[in-house]
Amino acid sequence: MPDDRSLAALVPDATRAFFLTGKGGGGKTSVACATALRFADAGRRVLLVSTDPASNLDEVLGLALDGAPRAVPGAPGLFATNVDPVATAKAYREKLLAPYRGVLPAEAVASVEEQLSGACTVEVAAFEHFARLLAAPDATAGFDHVVFDTAPTGHTLRLLELPAAWTRFLDASASGASCLGPLSALTAQRGLYAAARDALADPAVTTVVLVARPDRASLAEAERAREELAALGVRRVRFVLNGVFAATDPRDPVARDHEARGRAAVATKPAALRALPRVTLPLAPWAVVGLEAVRAFADGATPAGLEAPPRAAAPVSTRSFDALVDDLARRGHGVVFTMGKGGVGKTRVARDVATALAARGHRVHLTTTDPAGRADLPPTPTLTVDRIDPRREVEAYAAEVLAAAKDLDEDGRALLEEDLRSPCTEEIAVFRALARVVAEGEDRFVVIDTAPTGHTVLLLDAALAYHRDVARTAGTAPPEVRALLPRLRDPAFASVLLVTLPEPTPVHEAVALEDDLRRAGIPVAAWVLNACLTPLAVTDPLLVARRAREARSVAEVAERCPRPVLVPYAPDDAPVLATA
Repeated sequence: MPDDRSLAALVPDATRAFFLTGKGGGGKTSVACATALRFADAGRRVLLVSTDPASNLDEVLGLALDGAPRAVPGAPGLFATNVDPVATAKAYREKLLAPYRGVLPAEAVASVEEQLSGACTVEVAAFEHFARLLAAPDATAGFDHVVFDTAPTGHTLRLLELPAAWTRFLDASASGASCLGPLSALTAQRGLYAAARDALADPAVTTVVLVARPDRASLAEAERAREELAALGVRRVRFVLNGVFAATDPRDPVARDHEARGRAAVATKPAALRALPRVTLPLAPWAVVGLEAVRAFADGATPAGLEAPPRAAAPVSTRSFDALVDDLARRGHGVVFTMGKGGVGKTRVARDVATALAARGHRVHLTTTDPAGRADLPPTPTLTVDRIDPRREVEAYAAEVLAAAKDLDEDGRALLEEDLRSPCTEEIAVFRALARVVAEGEDRFVVIDTAPTGHTVLLLDAALAYHRDVARTAGTAPPEVRALLPRLRDPAFASVLLVTLPEPTPVHEAVALEDDLRRAGIPVAAWVLNACLTPLAVTDPLLVARRAREARSVAEVAERCPRPVLVPYAPDDAPVLATA
């Protein structure tokens, strides 16, 4: 199927609901903003919504956003909003609790409020907001289109599954409460969930656009999403290949490699992706920030005033990757987290840290909490490699809880089994597995490749409340859960490596994550700037422009973290240069 070269191709037969999804770092937000702007430029009223806990919609549009639609200056007809998970969860809790305040004893209300403190409540509350925007006629009555800038694929698909999952749970439930509070409140949303599910599956209502870059991992994630969307009955799917690079200086080995890697990845993309209607966009030498840049990006053009590279910032003091590993190795044991926005290369950094520690003679366990992650190193006598598998953890958690409840009568056991069928059980089980893995750091190194930022923060937030959920079902919180937050706050035990790319949006996202971690009392050990052009002698004009611009991001990081680690772009398993 031939490629279109402009996002304007998505406008003529556009459905009312438009989803942009894909692996982190593929440029979903830029594509979502450009698509929404193209709709608005065509004279339509458009609501652009971010459901990503790690949203950078504000930065791209240059507008402070919250949960209420806000007009975008310079773009008549375009409005934008962020679904804030924390604020949405607070409103959700109060909606459930309000009818019981002053009616039930204060102790009973406090008990329900405690049940609503987990990370799963945040997820479902955000989903309820999303479902209303998608399926409640009054929520978006004044708009012709609703464009959703969704979270990275694994989280998105979890949300898309929730309508059916909660309907099944409500159909099977006999008791009056769940981990999300009174079932009467959830049952009242049954019609909304059913309408959301129907809207997602209706090709006259909903289009899902898979956004990927010319990278094997990104394309594989797009194909996995396509398969899972098909299984969910989502039939209208489009494909945007973003960040395609064509070298203009054949003498530049980095440019030749980058183009060759992109071509090789695209040549092997699955046939099903090839068959989708698609738009191909070039790699931009400039950041897609501001309406002028967004409009140019939509057309594959260069905005006026951004053709010439900026003046490079002054050099900053950095340290090598080997020096970072030496600092970690001197501790002899502990936990190393790689955290950051999706698509910045956390998996590669985690793999390289684990390999380097093992090469220094330490016992190392490398694992991932990312639903879309992989830890594909072969094990060695000093290196254990695995991943936290949600399905396996749910089975083990449920079996242990039921075994501990052997003295329950038949009715009590039935209620417990019912509670364990809740979709929230997975969140609890995975979190418990994380606590167990962290505990291994007492006598070895544990390297954890975390999920994209939003999911990671939800897991860390749960450390303060998770033991209450465990106590509710199992009677006591496991010791590793009770010790988790103190371990994470101990800089002699836990080292958080903030991984980012040397570009404004990934850096600002990492800044926000560092602020969240500091509020939780968790220090950051080091910043790692991945896939840097700064140390390389590139000559291709586009790469020269990108290198000049990335120096500003390196300098910004150095102001927060003296001597950040710069990992040069390398052809062997490096992240493809970040897309807009």
